[in-house]
Parts: sequence; structure tokens; C-alpha cells
Amino acid sequence: MRVGTFVLAAQFPGQGQGEVLHRAVRSAELAESAGLDAVWLAEHHFVPYGVCPSAVTLAAFLLGRTSTIGVGTAVSVLPTAHPVALGEQAALLHIASGGRFTLGVGRGGPWVDLEVFGAGLEAFEHGFPESLDLLTRWLREPRVGADGPRYSFREVPVVPRADELDEPGPPVIVACTSPTSVRLAAERGLPMLLGMHCGDEEKAGMVELWQRTARAAGLAPEVVAAAGAEHVSAGVVQIADSRADAVEALVKAMPGWLQRGLAAHQTVDGSARPMRNPLSYTELLCDLHPVGTARICADRLAATSERTGITRFALLVEGSGDLAVTEDNVMRLGGDVLPQLA
Repeated sequence: MRVGTFVLAAQFPGQGQGEVLHRAVRSAELAESAGLDAVWLAEHHFVPYGVCPSAVTLAAFLLGRTSTIGVGTAVSVLPTAHPVALGEQAALLHIASGGRFTLGVGRGGPWVDLEVFGAGLEAFEHGFPESLDLLTRWLREPRVGADGPRYSFREVPVVPRADELDEPGPPVIVACTSPTSVRLAAERGLPMLLGMHCGDEEKAGMVELWQRTARAAGLAPEVVAAAGAEHVSAGVVQIADSRADAVEALVKAMPGWLQRGLAAHQTVDGSARPMRNPLSYTELLCDLHPVGTARICADRLAATSERTGITRFALLVEGSGDLAVTEDNVMRLGGDVLPQLA
């Protein structure tokens, strides 16, 4: 089982953005010291829900600050990025880090980001498959041209080549939140990143749909098995001496962050979007994920793995909003929980 941290760079009420980014960097460095598998970095624009606007940039910084831990984006928002530019960055990080970088991509949301970056709502609603295919071609082929509805250009050489390490290039993983995105990933043999809002039953259903779709698309059994082993389940972790103490740490801090962070999202077309109740959502996350003593957290991760078949985890460690508590959480995850999962 491979357990890593999920870093949102969440800005809790009363915190400055520099403070938030310091906590994000510090938690990633400690994740390596604690023996965790990877650190996964989220990307958001214009909202305090997360103050990292470029996951690939922060990934580059952290790859330079670490030496062994994997670093991945969870995710880079593809509709607001040019697939070739993102592919070049991914190839560069893959080669320079000796293969420690993973590129996670997703559709993002129908937010004002699409207006600011000139992508438009069409890129979100219909353009993701074209962008994903162009990106993966760039990471796997020596020369690439395009003749699609959004991207059209003459064939050009791929520099740097991501396969210079005698590997197929950086792993690519797709955030999946619907049957449509599950099928999209499965048809291409790409593993999924499943969100922290989902429970085990829903994630198991998405894994089953992915497997069924991949087989129907004609992927070889060994390809299905290899890609399926790379699915990642996102969640929340909070470790304390008692379940009550762990829950309290999250319930006291997360609703204020969620209220402010989620409410700040603006839709590109001005339409209203329903928002989860912050307290109820926090309580749901405490029920779904490893929150409690080290033994409870280990059992929860093992149960999720057994029910879903997923063996990789990206766990939000900063839910308390406090630097010292976050540091302790990371070290206990590596020192107290991981040994029980061996």
C-alpha cells in the first residue's frame, strides 16, 4: 500500500497566503522524512480554498527540495492550460527528477478561470478529450501535430523527449468525478484519481466501471492490470490520541475554511451553484476517511483498500489549519500508521 499526502494549500480564516504556502512546503518536506510515498498538489485560481495556482510550478519547487519522494499534480486543470505547454513542463520535470514526477490532470469546474485564461465554457464542456489526447501524444511520441477543433498546428519535434529515461514518460492520471470521465480514462488506459467526497461504495463502483470499459475498449489484460494498480484515492487524515480529539481538530477548523473557500468560486456564466453545508461536509469527511487514533486510521485505510481494490492514497493532512498540528499529523502518518499497513 502506498500512502502520500494531498496538499491543497488551504487558506484558513486569519491566515496570510505566505503562511499557507510555507505550511504546504513544510508538510511536503516532512512527508519525505516520514517515509511516505508521494505528495500530491492541488491547483486553484482566485479562491482561498487553495492558494496554489500552478501545481506543476510548486511540484518543480518541491522536487528540488526533496530527493526520493514522488511528487504529483492533483490536478493540473487542463481546460485552462495548453496541452503542449503542460506536456513540455511534465517531460522536463520527469527527466530532471529522475522519474519522480506524476502528472495528474482534470477538467476543473465551470469557473471564471475559463474567462480569464481565454478558454471559454466550450473547453470545459466538450474540449477535455481533445486536450487529453494531445497531451498524452506529446508525452509518448517523437513528433506531434494537431488538426482538431481547438488545437491545430503543423508537426513539430518533441523537445525534451519524456522517454529519455528508457521509460514511457511521466505517468498520467485523470481526476474522475462522473461515469463519463471514468470511461474517458479507461478507454485510454489511464488510472483514476478519485475525490475525497466519495465513499468506498461509490469508488468501488467507479473502479468496476473503469475495468469493464477498459476491457471493452480492447486493452490487453496486462495493461488493464498495470493501469488499475495506479488508481489513487483522495481523502482526509487526522491522527490523535482519541477519535474524539481527531474529529474535534477538523470540526473546529475546516468549516470556516470551506465556507470561505467554496463560496469564493464564481461561475463563468454567472449561474448559481449549490454549496455543501461546511459543517455537514466536514462531518462526512470524518466518517469516510482515516480520522482517529493510528490504529483506527490504519484499519480505515485497509478497509477502503479491500472494498475498492485501490492501494494508493493521497491524504489531506492540513485539515487543522495549524502548522504544528499538521507537522505532527504527517509524522504520525509515517511513523505510527504506515507500519501497521506493512
